[in-house]
Amino acid sequence: MGRHDGGGIMTKGDHNSRGALGAKKLRAAERKEAAMLLALTIPAIIVVALIIIIPVGWLFSLSFLDETGQFSLANYQKMIEYKSYLRVFRTTFNVSFLTTFLCILIGYPLAYFLSQMPRKYVGLFMLTVLLPFWTSLLVRTYAWLVMLQRNGLINNFAIDLGIWDTPIKLAHNLNGTLIGMVHIMLPFLVLPLYAAMQRIDRNTLQAAANLGATPIQTFWQVFVPLSLPGVVAGSLIVFVLCLGFYVTPAVLGGGKVIMVSMQITAILEDQFNWGAASALGVVLLVATFAVLALASRFLKLDSVMFGRH
Repeated sequence: MGRHDGGGIMTKGDHNSRGALGAKKLRAAERKEAAMLLALTIPAIIVVALIIIIPVGWLFSLSFLDETGQFSLANYQKMIEYKSYLRVFRTTFNVSFLTTFLCILIGYPLAYFLSQMPRKYVGLFMLTVLLPFWTSLLVRTYAWLVMLQRNGLINNFAIDLGIWDTPIKLAHNLNGTLIGMVHIMLPFLVLPLYAAMQRIDRNTLQAAANLGATPIQTFWQVFVPLSLPGVVAGSLIVFVLCLGFYVTPAVLGGGKVIMVSMQITAILEDQFNWGAASALGVVLLVATFAVLALASRFLKLDSVMFGRH
């Protein structure tokens, strides 16, 4: 069958040929658009390659070289043979876990308080959360050292009030390290958690109350589960950042809290062994990726990190 169009007859084959031509043009336009997008991303790809891929690849290659520059697995064998390396990794993960746990204990009530405040006051209180970012990490760490040392502000103030009689050891140990790291890491948990709490539909909470739930039940059974993506996102950020911490445990730990980054520095300063230091860095990098892979295995990281549903 066909139809008259301007004195001619268009057959079914003409329809098919025109449809195929249109599809071909559409595919060509899509390829052209993809090529343009790729061209636009080339500068970013080059920057990522120069800043991340090439240095990590160089680090990876150095880890397989011995002190004579020959290919060897000796650097990785040492980490298996010597228990000191295992203790360093255990300390690193313990400190990171404890810091993350304490940040959740302190940060959740703070984020909840911010989420319940009128919007006109949130900016002022949020400024107090962001204020530490305006000060150098090294300055904040040494400020805590001044406050926590035996003759520091906290000990002197507590003795004057009669809370304790003699100075207690707050610095140069795990306690001082945790205090300094929690202070530095707390904003990284509060910000994504506050954002997650702001996305919670308040009508859901009102519906729970209308159905007979008490305020405590509404909080624990409705609000807390809905805010868990923010808790997970903030916890991942804090935990991963803590794995590579150097300044705070080095200053406030007093040499008694040895983390992987400090061990790498010690190897380079004492032995100047780039291979052994690189092997430690590679293992820490792999461990970090393993944590993220494990989290992505049980969680949808795109919805957790970016609030997608």
